Amino acid sequence: MRLPFLTPAATSVRLLQVRDAAAVADLHAGGFTHGWAVHEIEALLVDAAVMGQGVGPAGGTLFGFVLSRCAADEAEILSIVVDHRHRGAGLAGRLLRAHLGRLSARGIRHLFLEVDEGNAAARALYARLGFAEVGRRTAYYRRPDGSAATALVLRRDLD
Repeated sequence: MRLPFLTPAATSVRLLQVRDAAAVADLHAGGFTHGWAVHEIEALLVDAAVMGQGVGPAGGTLFGFVLSRCAADEAEILSIVVDHRHRGAGLAGRLLRAHLGRLSARGIRHLFLEVDEGNAAARALYARLGFAEVGRRTAYYRRPDGSAATALVLRRDLD
């Protein structure tokens, strides 16, 4: 079921807290074949090297999130998901732009992520935001039908 269309202006981006772990786990399970458990998300959210942000109506339910792990002046996006009922509203772009700003303010100069080669929507978003392919991992992802998909390794330098 598609929910009413939301403009990015009707939402806010905020830092994730441990209390968001169940909502993040639900979103992750809806976006990936192998979802993360609540305790795994809680462990990430208490890790000082991990930065997480969510997007949704101010004070309301999360519609999406992004989690990154930082090391020195580099970071890797561990996961990013927008609920399928809210895709196409510009929320992923808003969330990622805010996340890029926070990472840059933290001193991160290089950001990496992996994306399924067949995920055209995500690849288009990352291209619009300046990510470039720097590697490939053949047969990296397992699909529900047992087949394998190639992961593209993307990088973006932050100013």
